[in-house]
Amino acid sequence: MDEAAFMRRAIALSCQGVEEGGGPFGAVVVRDGRILGEGRNAVVPNRDPTAHAEIVAIRAACAAIGTHDLSGAVIYTSCEPCPMCLGAVWWARIREIVYANDRIGAAAIGFDDAAIYEEVAAPLATRRLPLRRFMAEEARIAFRAWEAKVDKVPY
Repeated sequence: MDEAAFMRRAIALSCQGVEEGGGPFGAVVVRDGRILGEGRNAVVPNRDPTAHAEIVAIRAACAAIGTHDLSGAVIYTSCEPCPMCLGAVWWARIREIVYANDRIGAAAIGFDDAAIYEEVAAPLATRRLPLRRFMAEEARIAFRAWEAKVDKVPY
């Protein structure tokens, strides 16, 4: 398959998502010329706000190859990823994002992430969604355990 075929698959998944009651988004994760995982938006059908196409595709790819590390992969997505999906792509170590629709077009049909981008860029003290630190000292026990763990798998 070539790049156009991968994007066409992502677009087909986006249309399928609409038919199944989800949002108009689809994605495929590709490495070495083959699709490792694919996904379509299933937020409403699955009652899961994290069931975005990119997240579903990343989960499927990781399950298929048995690792959290998708280094060298490319994600083809029918729309520019939202901040959550962008974060997931980073954590999965995907090397490139190829997208069709952009976030301006998504905002025009009701999928506007501008407030999230603004919130993430704002200093903690001025964010609209309050963040309150609590029991930090007690929570450090897990950080110390991770630091001391000799067989940890970094990510």
